[in-house]
Formats: sequence, structure tokens, C-alpha cells
Amino acid sequence: MAILSNISSTLATEFLLNCFPNYQSWQHWLSLPLSLLFLLAMGANATLLITIWLEASLHEPMYYLLSLLSLLDIVLCLTVIPKVLAIFWFDLRSISFSACFLQMFIMNSFLTMESCTFMVMAYDRYVAICHPLRYPSIITEQFVARAAIFVVARNSLFSLPVPILSARLRYCAENIIKNCICTNLSVSKLSCDNITFNRLYQFIAGWTLLGSDLILIVLSYSFILKAVLRIKAEGAMAKALSTCGSHFILILFFSTVLLVLVITNLARKQIPPDVPILLNILHHLVPPALNPIVYGVRTKEIKQGIQKLLRRL
Repeated sequence: MAILSNISSTLATEFLLNCFPNYQSWQHWLSLPLSLLFLLAMGANATLLITIWLEASLHEPMYYLLSLLSLLDIVLCLTVIPKVLAIFWFDLRSISFSACFLQMFIMNSFLTMESCTFMVMAYDRYVAICHPLRYPSIITEQFVARAAIFVVARNSLFSLPVPILSARLRYCAENIIKNCICTNLSVSKLSCDNITFNRLYQFIAGWTLLGSDLILIVLSYSFILKAVLRIKAEGAMAKALSTCGSHFILILFFSTVLLVLVITNLARKQIPPDVPILLNILHHLVPPALNPIVYGVRTKEIKQGIQKLLRRL
């Protein structure tokens, strides 16, 4: 990423992040709930990872995929929230070109990695319910390893051009980013160059990745619902649906916050500019905080594993 900063014009050597330009008095009040959510996200995901690691009964493909989701959540939180809190507490608004473009890459790639992980988890539930006898032979540890490599490789390759294209621009005017984080649109609009291709690539790449994942998730749950409705044994339908409940709730968290963020950005002229900024921060914080809690509350095996972990302390 050091190479990326050299590509940009030497007329500007760093950016300044200006959080909530119209309501800067919010910052101190927001720092407390954001700090608590950050600690909750870090603690809950760390607890989940340690529980899955120590509890032998959780060494199964479904829980390995959940571990991958927790790792992605932790990295996303650590990439965004500490810098936001540093701005709120200590007014450390400056960020180097390299750090800004690195943050941009991680946010773009890890967001689509989470979406891709949800897609793989949906396929896991599809096989478990629609083809239960073949589940042990299809969803293996080798499958999870290949899926993890696919998740990382696909989304890294498609997301890498976003910071590279932004880094190639000349920044010869204002260097104040009206955002708490280095989003592509917030940064590239400061350039003196034409940014049409930057915006077009992010739009096409983002919606291709997220859209294809969403289509496959919907298809998986359509087949699951069709299979569940055929079940006539008493209590079997409820049991089958409960195995998908936690995963479906997580997808709703992820999709709802993302949808609200997209809508507010499209309606930017009708709402205060600080609202999309706040929603962008919350999108990197709320799902990571709630994901492990939902699985911990709704999944009996994880709940028992956490109880065993707490008894050891």
C-alpha cells in the first residue's frame, strides 16, 4: 500500500477526516455508546472464537464458517472504530494516504467477504435440510477450507482496484474528507481529475458481488422452505426451521442496515449529510456486535460451550 501513496499527487500528503461537519457537538455524546458497542463486538466475537476453538463438539463445518464470520467482523471493527474514537476523543483527524487507501480496501473487501460468507452458510443450511444424508460427504472440513479461500480471493481481487483507482488520482485542492472513514466516494470527490470510472467500477463490482450473493441466498432459502413444507412429521418442521433461524436473523441484520445505508445515500439531498455518515459507522459496528450474541442465545451447543468456558475461568 506504500506504493499507492506515491502514485497520488505530492501536493497533498495526508487527509483530514471531518466527522459530522454540521453537528460536531454530537461527537462526545456518541463516543460512549460507540465505545460500548465496540467493546461488546470485540468481547462477544472473541468469546465465540475461543469457545469454538476449545469445545471439541463445536469442531464442525457450520461452526468453522461462523468463526470465519467472527474474524471478518473483528477485522472490520478494528479497521474503522478505533480511528473514529480517536477523532472523537483526541481530535486526531489526520490520516496518511497509505492508511486511508488501506482502510478503503479493507472496508470494501471485507464487507463483500461477509456477504459471501452468508452465502456459503446458506448453502450449508440448504444441504443440511434438503440433502441430510449427503451432508457429511458434501460439507467437510476441506469444503470449508476451499470456501474460505474462495471468499478471501474473490472479494480481494474485485475490491483491490477501488483503492488503486483512487490512489492514482491527483489531490491538488481540498484534503478534508467529510466523513469519519475513507470511503471511495468521500475521498475521490476531493480529486481534480474525472472520477466517473471510479464510481462506475465500485457500483458495478459492489452490486455484482453483493447481488450474486443475495440471489444465491434467496435461492437456497426458497429450496429450504419448499423442503420444510413437505415435512409431515410432528415437530420436524419447527426443528428444521430453528436450524436456519439464527443464520436468517444475521442476514436480516446485515441486509437491513446495508439497505438503509444505500437508501440514505441515494436520498442524500433530502436528509442531513451527517445521517449517512452515522449509518456507515453503525453498519461496521452493529452487525458485528449482534452476530455472536444471536448465535450464542439461539444455538444450544454454543450456549453450553460458553457456559463451560465461563466455569473454567
